[in-house]
Amino acid sequence: MKCCKVIFNKYLRSITIRTRFIICSNHWVSVGRQVARNTLSNLKKPKTSLKKLQIETIKLIPGHIALDKVEFWFQDEARIGQQNTTTRLWSMKGCRPRAVKQQQFDYAYLFGAVCPATGETEALIAPYVDKNIMTLHLEQISAKTQTGRHAVVIMDGAGWHQASLVEGIRNVSILKLPPYSPELNPIEQVWSWLRQHHLANRCFSGYDDIVDACSMAWNDFISDVKRVTKMCSRDWLDVGKT
Repeated sequence: MKCCKVIFNKYLRSITIRTRFIICSNHWVSVGRQVARNTLSNLKKPKTSLKKLQIETIKLIPGHIALDKVEFWFQDEARIGQQNTTTRLWSMKGCRPRAVKQQQFDYAYLFGAVCPATGETEALIAPYVDKNIMTLHLEQISAKTQTGRHAVVIMDGAGWHQASLVEGIRNVSILKLPPYSPELNPIEQVWSWLRQHHLANRCFSGYDDIVDACSMAWNDFISDVKRVTKMCSRDWLDVGKT
């Protein structure tokens, strides 16, 4: 069964719905050399999206990698916590629906990445966000990328999304979306699905409860590969077109 990996302080926990494993990890991977040199041009114009993506990808990847060997991943983070999201609810006609709202402030960050072409996914759950955790997430993607292929991870311009994080990760490059363009990242739809089906309109007893809920929600989402590919596929991703 696929699972989310959870970071708590310097401990890496692998969580499935049924089993937990605890692995000490006091070493963080060093990062350095900048790989991604340019951001995506304006992808909001559908007619030019494919061409611009092809150009930016060619600039980014190693010279010996052909475009048909490139796998695109969409990546993002979502904060899930006790100050939870409310969504639409069913109620009897003439009655106002009610949803619970907590006053506590525990939360966790769900790092998620999806490859629409293959249906592969990776995730991390952490109590905070920083470059070290982001590096571990990129290493997950690297491990999923087959020999001879190259992963281009499309993400927004968050402060911890640094191009230098792929130092030492030869089969991964980072490509940033234009500013204020969340609609270009289909993983935003994944967060909406997780909240609508599992995480919204509920209370959490604490951090561990949030982690368990996020793990179960993510595992449910990725259990259907067709759902993953259908939700996250985009026509302009096929850079192999002529």
